[in-house]
Formats: sequence, C-alpha cells, structure tokens
Amino acid sequence: MVNAIKEKTQHWLKSMLWHFDRELNARLREATLNGTRKIELRNVYGQRYIGTDLGKPVEIEIFGTPGNDLGSFMDGPKIIVRGNAQDGCGNTMNDGEIIVHGHAGDITGLAARGGKIFIRDGVGYRAGIHMKEYGDKKPVLVIGGTAQDFVGEYMAGGILIILGLNLKEGEMHLASYIGTGMHGGVIYLRGTSPIFS
Repeated sequence: MVNAIKEKTQHWLKSMLWHFDRELNARLREATLNGTRKIELRNVYGQRYIGTDLGKPVEIEIFGTPGNDLGSFMDGPKIIVRGNAQDGCGNTMNDGEIIVHGHAGDITGLAARGGKIFIRDGVGYRAGIHMKEYGDKKPVLVIGGTAQDFVGEYMAGGILIILGLNLKEGEMHLASYIGTGMHGGVIYLRGTSPIFS
C-alpha cells in the first residue's frame, strides 16, 4: 500500500514538473513573439528546457538553478544564469550565448553547432561532446574552472577552452580521456593534465 501511494505520488510529481516546464517555455515563446527583448526569471529551481528552441533576439536573465537542457536547440538568444546550471546546458545549440555564473553539469555543449557558452566555474563529465562546426558557425565553450573525464569527446569542430582558474599552483586538471575520438576542432587547456588518451 505504501509503495503504491509513493509510486502514484512520484508519477503525479513528474507530471506536474513536466507541465510547469512546458508552461514556462510556452510563456517565454509568447513573450518573444510579442517583441519582448529582456526577460528576468527569479526563483528558478530546476525548471527544465528554459530557452529551448527560441529563435528570437531576447536576453533571459535567470536567478536560481535552471534544470536540464537549458538553451537546447537555441538559435540566437542570450541567457545569463546567476547560479549553477544542470546537465545538458546548450544541448544542440545553433546560435546565441549562454553565460553561467557558477558550475554546469554533465554534457554541457553537447552537439553544439554554433553559439558561445561561458561557464565561470567547472563542468561535469563529457562537456563539449560531439561539438561540430555547421556552415559558417563555430561553437565555443569556455570553462573557467576544470572539467571531468571525456571532455571534448568526439569533437568534430569548434573551440573548447579549459582555463583551470580554480587550480592551485602545480595542481593538475582532473579530466582524463580529453579529446577521445576527436577528429576536428581545437581544445586549449591552461595548465597540466593526466596523459591524453
């Protein structure tokens, strides 16, 4: 009985979260279609897909922690996050700019085809995976701190910069397998790291 109630509650919660995520993005699209040029979102706690598939020139400033896939398929807007970002930030981004004043999760910049992503602190695993240049577009991912393993994996284009600004003198980057399977683009790494795979 307890498990059945717990299961129903979890299903209800997931449905409600999906509804809130969807409603927020519908409102963002409507605002941009009406010509709004600047949007401020406060008290953001994990709402997913913010800025997904937006193709209008708008600046979205987020106070809090947006959920997964921030700016996915984005084509032109600028998103500023005053906090951390979760997994998939800039997933398949086509154009625009994402600035995170904190950390970002795994697969940041996944399959980005253009645009620029700036992360003040570190990122999780597989940041920059499958980044590629598309037409005259070249994605750029700048990481102020460090990255976890497999950063730049299977890169086919673009620029990935890892600054390691949070490392102490003589401290190495944590990432192993940097650029595994990479066949295009360039990775700039400030400091030292374990042996590349």
